[in-house]
Amino acid sequence: MENILFGNSNSSTKDLTNNVKVDLDSLPRLSGNRCIYRVPKRLRCVNDKAYTPQVVSIGPLHHGAEGLKSMEEHKMRFLRDYIKRTEVDLEYYVSIVKNQEEKLRSCYAEHIGFSSDEFVKIILVDAVFIIELILKHDPRACETNEPNYVMESPWMVDDIMPDLLLLENQLPLFILEDLYYPKTVTYDGMTLSFASLSKLLFTNLLDPEPSKTNFFNPDSNKENSLLNHLIDLLINSAVPKKPQFGELAEGKALSLPTATKLHQAGVKFEVSKGKKLLDIQFSNGVLQIPKLRIVDSATEAKIRNLIAFEQCHDRVNRCVSHYVVLMGSLVDKSEDVELLVKFEIIENRIGDNNRVVTLMNKLGDGVQWDHKKFMFAEIFSQLIEHYKNPWNNHKANLKQNYFNSPWKTLSVIAASLLLILTFIQTVCSIISVVEG
Repeated sequence: MENILFGNSNSSTKDLTNNVKVDLDSLPRLSGNRCIYRVPKRLRCVNDKAYTPQVVSIGPLHHGAEGLKSMEEHKMRFLRDYIKRTEVDLEYYVSIVKNQEEKLRSCYAEHIGFSSDEFVKIILVDAVFIIELILKHDPRACETNEPNYVMESPWMVDDIMPDLLLLENQLPLFILEDLYYPKTVTYDGMTLSFASLSKLLFTNLLDPEPSKTNFFNPDSNKENSLLNHLIDLLINSAVPKKPQFGELAEGKALSLPTATKLHQAGVKFEVSKGKKLLDIQFSNGVLQIPKLRIVDSATEAKIRNLIAFEQCHDRVNRCVSHYVVLMGSLVDKSEDVELLVKFEIIENRIGDNNRVVTLMNKLGDGVQWDHKKFMFAEIFSQLIEHYKNPWNNHKANLKQNYFNSPWKTLSVIAASLLLILTFIQTVCSIISVVEG
C-alpha cells in the first residue's frame, strides 16, 4: 500500500516538474530594447481614456479592438498611396519589416502572440500609415498631396493625432526611419529625416514656437538615432539638453507656496525665453516658465503618456513627472490659474480655470518620483527661502497695495510728506516749550 501511494506521488511530481520546465523554457527573453509598455494600473485608473486609442490602433497591443476596425481600410489606402508616391515595390517594404521582426518584437515589454506574417503586416501597414499621414498633413513637406477622405475630414485628423502619442500605440522609431523614403520629401528645399519631419508636426504640441533651426541641425540626426519612438521624441523636445538634478527634502514639494502666495511675496512671473517646456529658471526674484497651452482633453492625454513612458522606462530621470509636481504645487485654486494666465504662462483654451486646477492636480496622481534626484530641487529651495524672507513680503505688500497705481503712489507720498511735516512741527513745538 505504501509503495503504491509513493509511486503515484512520484509520478505526479515528475509530471508537474516537467510541466513547470516546459513553462520555464517557453518564457520569452526579456530584452534591453524594451520601450513600449502597457500603462501601469496606478496611472490608468485615474483616467483610462487618456491611455486608450479612440480612433486608430498602432502596433499590436490594440490591434483588432472593437471600435478601431473601421480605420483598417483607410490604413491600406495610405499604404497604396505611399507605394505610388515613392515608386518602390511593396515587396521591398515587406522585406524591411521582415528582416527586423525579432528586433521589433523585443521592443515590446510583453509577449506578442501574433504569427510572423500577422505581426509583419501590422507593423508595415501601421508604420506607413503614420508616415503618409504626416506627409499628407503638411503639403509644404511634399510635392504631391492627393485628396483623401481622412484628410478631407478635419475632425478625423484631429481625433487621429492624439492616438499617435499614446504609449501603448507606439512603433519603434527605427522602423519608421527604415520605411521612410526621404528622397520624396523636402521642406523649404531641404531633405529631412523622419524624426525631423515628425518634429515639425508634434513638437509644437508642447512648444508653441518651435525653432526651425533645430530641425536642420546635423547633430540632431545623432540625437534622433537614440530615440525610441514618437513619445521619446516629444520628451526630448521638452527637456533641456543638460537638466540639473538635486536632492529635495521629503515633504518640501508639499510646502511650496502656490503661485498666488509667491506673487504676494514679491515673486515675478514671466514667460521663459527658452524653447523647451521644462526650461524653468528662478533668478533675482523672477520665475520664468515656458508657456503651456491647454486646449482640450488631448492636452492631458499627451502629458499623461509622456509621464507613463518615464514611469515605465526610466527610474531616475523622470523630468516630465517633476514638471507636473512643480506645476501642481503652484496651482491650487482658480486664482492661481488666473495669475498664470495673466502672465501668459498658461494659455487656457478650455475657458474654466477650475478645470485647469483639477487637471494640474490630477496629473500627479499615481506618479512616482525620487526626492533625491529632483530636477527642480534648487528652484523649490530658492522659492521657499524667498517666500519665508519677511523683507520680501514687506516690499511686495507695499508695492502691490500702495504703489500699484500712479494715484496710490502719489497718495502714499503725500501722506508720508504730511506725516513728516507733522513730526517736524511736533518736534519744533517741543523745542519751543523747552527753550521757553
